[in-house]
Amino acid sequence: MALTRAFRETIYERAQRDAGFVKALLTEAMNAYLGGDEATGKAVLRDVINATIGFERLAEEVKKPSKSLHRMLGPSGNPNSANLFAILRVLQKSVGVKLTVKAA
Repeated sequence: MALTRAFRETIYERAQRDAGFVKALLTEAMNAYLGGDEATGKAVLRDVINATIGFERLAEEVKKPSKSLHRMLGPSGNPNSANLFAILRVLQKSVGVKLTVKAA
C-alpha cells in the first residue's frame, strides 16, 4: 500500500517538533528488521531519513550515491549489512540516540 502525501507530511511535521517521535521511529525500524520484517524496516527507515537529514545528506555521510540509497531502501531493495549499518550509524548520530540489542 502506497503512503499518501498527507501521511508523509504528518510524519515530517511531527518529527520536526518531537525528537522522541523520531527516536521511536528509528527504534521501530530496527525492531522490524530484527524481527524479520524487512519491508517495514526499510519503509520506516525511509520515513526517518526523509523527516530528518534527507537522502542527499545521508549520501554524503555514507559516501554512496543518493540514487543507490533510494534503491537499496526501496520495496525491492536489499541493502547489505555494511550499507545498512553505515546508514544506521549516521541516523543514530543525527537523531541523538544509540541503539543497542538485548537478548530476550
